[in-house]
Amino acid sequence: VQLVESGGGLVQPGGSLRLSCVASGFTFRSSTMSWARQAPGKGLERVSGVNSSGSTYYADSVKGRFTISRDNAKNMVYLQMNSLQPEDTAVYYCAIGYNFIRARGRGTQVTVSS
Repeated sequence: VQLVESGGGLVQPGGSLRLSCVASGFTFRSSTMSWARQAPGKGLERVSGVNSSGSTYYADSVKGRFTISRDNAKNMVYLQMNSLQPEDTAVYYCAIGYNFIRARGRGTQVTVSS
């Protein structure tokens, strides 16, 4: 199993970023995929998930601002993040599963600061 995230960086409050994750080594199209994040000194927080049917899930803290999507033909999952705030600063991980995370990537840093 391999999950490789990209797209993180430094952005000003109110800005946007799009995270991407390329997956390999498992049956992607039948797997629930998700994004989770970990801020400094805090535990892992589930952010968003999308199941094999395309149903999506969002943490209350990101509803209306973040959008998850997947491309089964490319084994890719994306997280469009809009209206970013300093409290969104964290390492963002692509993961297999949502309620129970089976595996995750190494993460990509997102920093929201002026």
